Amino acid sequence: MKIISTNIAKPRTIIWNGSEVKTGIYKKPVHEPILLGNQGVEHDEVSDRNVHGGAFKACYLFSENHYDYWKTLYPTLEWGWGMFGENLTVSGLNEKDIHIGDLYRIGETLIQVTQPREPCFKFGAKFGSQNVLKQFIDYGYSGTYIRVLEEGYVQTGDVIELVAKAKDSISTWQFFKLLYSQEKNMDHIKRILDNNALPQRKRDKLKAFLK
Repeated sequence: MKIISTNIAKPRTIIWNGSEVKTGIYKKPVHEPILLGNQGVEHDEVSDRNVHGGAFKACYLFSENHYDYWKTLYPTLEWGWGMFGENLTVSGLNEKDIHIGDLYRIGETLIQVTQPREPCFKFGAKFGSQNVLKQFIDYGYSGTYIRVLEEGYVQTGDVIELVAKAKDSISTWQFFKLLYSQEKNMDHIKRILDNNALPQRKRDKLKAFLK
C-alpha cells in the first residue's frame, strides 16, 4: 500500500434541515507532509468531535481503487482525491485484507487499524443524495480509521508497511458488515470483544447481542 494523496479540510458550512451545520468532509489534497497526531491530523477540520477525531479516529484512510466505481454512480460530481473525506488516499488498500488491530508504519508514524467509517448525513449532503448512505453500506468497502501510536509526518509516496498482524481478529470488511447486518455473526463478535483497537463503548454495544 502507498499514499497517493494527503488531504485536509477547512471548515465549511452546509444547510441541513433548515439549519447551518459545520463540516470537515470537504477535504482537498495538499502538497506538503501532514502531521498525524494521536487525536487527529494537524490543521484538519473536525467539526463534530462526538463522532470524528480522537484516539480511535485520528485519521481516515480510503482506497483509490474504489473511486472508479463511485464515479460511475455519480458522474456529474466534481471528483478529486479526498472526495470521501479521507485524510489519506491509498493505493492497494483492501478492507478484506486489513484487520482490526493490525499495526503499520507510514513515514515517521506507527499506526493501528481501528474501525471502518460509518457514513452520516454530511456524506449524503456532499454527494447530493442521502441514498448514497445505503449504497455505501451495501458496497462494503468503507475505508478505515486508524489510531496513531507514534506521531509524525507522512507524505504522498510513503509506503504503508505491515509491522504486525492482529491475533484472532476480523477484517475491516467483516466488521463493517457486522455493524449493519440484522443477524449478527456471533463468532465475529466474540473475536473482537477483547480487541483494544476498538473503543470500549463499541465493544460493549456488540457484546449486548450475545445475551
